[in-house]
Amino acid sequence: MVRLFKHYIPHAVLLLGLIDLALLLLAGDLAWNLRAVQIDMDPGPTGERALPVAGFAVTTLAAMIAVGVFGPEALRSMRFACARLLVALSLAILALAMLDFVLPGQTYWRSTLLYAMAISSVLLVLNRAIVGGLLGTSAFRRRILVLGAGHRAQRLKELSAQDNSGFIVIGFIDMTGATPVVAEAIPRSAIPDLSRHVADLGATEVVLALEERRNALPLKDLLRIKTAGVHVNEFSSFMERETGRVDLDTLNPSWLIFSDGFSSGRAISSVAKRAFDILASGLLLLVSFPVIALFALIVKLDSKGPAFFRQKRVGLYGQTFELVKLRSMRTDAEKDGSKWAEKNDPRVTRVGAFIRKVRIDELPQVWTVLMGHMSFVGPRPEVPKFVDDLEQQLPYYAERHMVKPGITGWAQINYPYGASIEDARHKLEYDLYYAKNYTPFLDLLIMLQTLRVVLWPEGAR
Repeated sequence: MVRLFKHYIPHAVLLLGLIDLALLLLAGDLAWNLRAVQIDMDPGPTGERALPVAGFAVTTLAAMIAVGVFGPEALRSMRFACARLLVALSLAILALAMLDFVLPGQTYWRSTLLYAMAISSVLLVLNRAIVGGLLGTSAFRRRILVLGAGHRAQRLKELSAQDNSGFIVIGFIDMTGATPVVAEAIPRSAIPDLSRHVADLGATEVVLALEERRNALPLKDLLRIKTAGVHVNEFSSFMERETGRVDLDTLNPSWLIFSDGFSSGRAISSVAKRAFDILASGLLLLVSFPVIALFALIVKLDSKGPAFFRQKRVGLYGQTFELVKLRSMRTDAEKDGSKWAEKNDPRVTRVGAFIRKVRIDELPQVWTVLMGHMSFVGPRPEVPKFVDDLEQQLPYYAERHMVKPGITGWAQINYPYGASIEDARHKLEYDLYYAKNYTPFLDLLIMLQTLRVVLWPEGAR
């Protein structure tokens, strides 16, 4: 591990990043020369274009870091890596193209940026294929030592066995002496110096997974491990980081209060979010109005009833508002009251099945965004009856209403369409993660990944 800016980085990841930076510099220079040859212009000495080429490389590398190109999934899955690389390159090119628009002729040629994007895509993918093949995927996974041998430790063992896991468990230590759930756990009494044991195993992180922490925290051990330069994490925070959701099974109020998140700085983010919602919804309404009008007519002709469906939903701080969508069900769909949607739901009309699949029924919600009741990104707004029931059955359900509901969201892109209490519980874990950690960048990432859901609508119902 190498420590940079108070952050520990695995040697393999640092190597990959340095090679990526060199390849981005090469791609920027090759793109410049290619465009110069095309227009029969002398490219000039390398030093004259060093600043824009370096700007391209640094901006692109920053975008790659921001979208998780060096994250665990991308480091082990070529398909995942290619998707993240495409997003990162697109963001970088858009940013640099905007700079060229603001300062024309002084910074970047947009045609050169397109060449640089194409060349970079090829070089960066080859880099991952070669480096990953030489080092092996395990080189990019964090080495975790678990303090605990109970059910929480067993969950970490199962999570590490998944293909997309970002870590491997190199050992379990039974800290209590009780009958362990994880049979291979080593008793703490058998280890004379725990800090030395951590170093000998080459652990990059220690996770505290005790079932009962009251009067059982091994403070002396944890202090020595921490001062030796190894990151120490507790179970709930570790699970949040690794899974992108808040683990309801181990969640308690004190963790929510003292953990990172719910920052006061989000007031600025909220202003930026609202400004984006107004501009984007206004533009999208203008562009999509012909599509909405066309399908409203088709819905009207296909089945009896109004073209639009209106329903009360629960929004910010538990306040209700009226949601507007293109009608995809029969008018008597809720004659017996609201109920969960089903697979191959018989209440869905012929046209409704299509517009649900391609998400066209969601377009009128843009008006609700413009009015300020919703945002483009946020938890899915639910019917008041469902909310009342779920608040009684699921802990912390009301906390999801601390942010505006959205057309798309973190839960929607990470979990298939839910139609049960258990599904609602899983989606709540993602909603709480979003409510706790949302930023404009997370919103942007969600909107970009929503395209995947639209193109492959396995979750649409």
